[in-house]
Amino acid sequence: MNSLFEDLQWRGLVYGSTEGTRDLLARQKVVAYVGFDPTASSLHVGTLLPILALVRLQKFGHSPIAVVGGGTGLIGDPSGKTVERTLLTTEQVEANVAGIYAQLERFIDFNSKANPARLVNNAEWLTKLNAMAFLRDVGKYFTVNYMLAKESVKRRVEGEDGISYTEFSYLLLQAYDFLVLYDRFNCVFQMGGSDQWGNIVAGCDLIRKLRAAPGYGLVMPLLTTAAGTKVGKSEAGTVWLDPERTSPFRFYQFWLNVDDRDAGSYLKYFTFLGKDEIAGLERATAEQPEKREAQRRLAREVTTMVHGADQVARAERAAGVLFGGSLADAALEDILMVFDDVPSVTVSVKALEPGMAAAELAVTSGLAGSKGEATRLIRQGGLYVNDRRLTDERGRIGLDDAIGKKVIVLRKGQRERRLVRIEG
Repeated sequence: MNSLFEDLQWRGLVYGSTEGTRDLLARQKVVAYVGFDPTASSLHVGTLLPILALVRLQKFGHSPIAVVGGGTGLIGDPSGKTVERTLLTTEQVEANVAGIYAQLERFIDFNSKANPARLVNNAEWLTKLNAMAFLRDVGKYFTVNYMLAKESVKRRVEGEDGISYTEFSYLLLQAYDFLVLYDRFNCVFQMGGSDQWGNIVAGCDLIRKLRAAPGYGLVMPLLTTAAGTKVGKSEAGTVWLDPERTSPFRFYQFWLNVDDRDAGSYLKYFTFLGKDEIAGLERATAEQPEKREAQRRLAREVTTMVHGADQVARAERAAGVLFGGSLADAALEDILMVFDDVPSVTVSVKALEPGMAAAELAVTSGLAGSKGEATRLIRQGGLYVNDRRLTDERGRIGLDDAIGKKVIVLRKGQRERRLVRIEG
């Protein structure tokens, strides 16, 4: 691709742009920014698009700025929301900003000699604003009619609960962010999701009015899956970039389980693979969907980028354990990774040394409501220890059955599992 704009357009990531953006990106290197809202201490799969937009921007020779909204996070962005956000405390915002800082540093290069990235917090200037000066120097350039016409405001005004003055002011604050970045770093370009269009255009307008200079913007689509759900949502909820919130194994599995209809698009959105390679993977998936070659490559690429190649190897090894391998022969760390979200109970070493009746352990773990029910379960062949079917109603389970002497995996039927952790 000759320019960032062409690359984004081919990948299906240009939902809209201001006049002159294509020519700007083709003829000169620019400073550009993307803002990140600190509503949580971790970013998630949905925010990978704007993160990777900064990475792509830097790869094309431009200079990226990641702005974490420590200031605007105290207000709350009404964009895409039908009701007022719950205001976060200053301490919550600061903690969230710290978590997001650490994650962004994995993606963009702050040490490049040619075009180093910057990471800034808009609390640096927004929390120092004087109300009277802000109303005179910024507020006077925006009519209420102009603000009411913005989709993020219009939808809320027409809704049952309306919009508070606090959130109504958000557009002015983000516009002011753009002006500050223009003055400090000669930043002329902003990117974001399509719900940010009104805020971005407001910033361009403010730069034009106060500095007699053009500002530019580009918005990417808010992505949904072929099934109509928001990208980044799974049965278990939001897919986070923080390994403590979403384990690398679950993260890998999210991408591996992408619908065939989405696999090709996701390779464009979330990887740096080129046209020919993605086309080849799309053909392979169409011809032999059961092999899931596109999804497998997608999972490897994105998990490597977010968590590292070692976590990809662990996730694939763990998947082998879960889908066909022997649990008894598995490494303890792989068992803990695979079953990190399975309900667990703790049993003492002392209780297992002489061996515990299998029926009793089934009740203790919560797989059966009574010893009678557990006995019937064993008699019917429906209770498993480390994927080994129990056949003896009077059977006992002891430390020799524990994987790494630390855990036992009990299973009822095909899906319901419990992890027995051994302590003491």
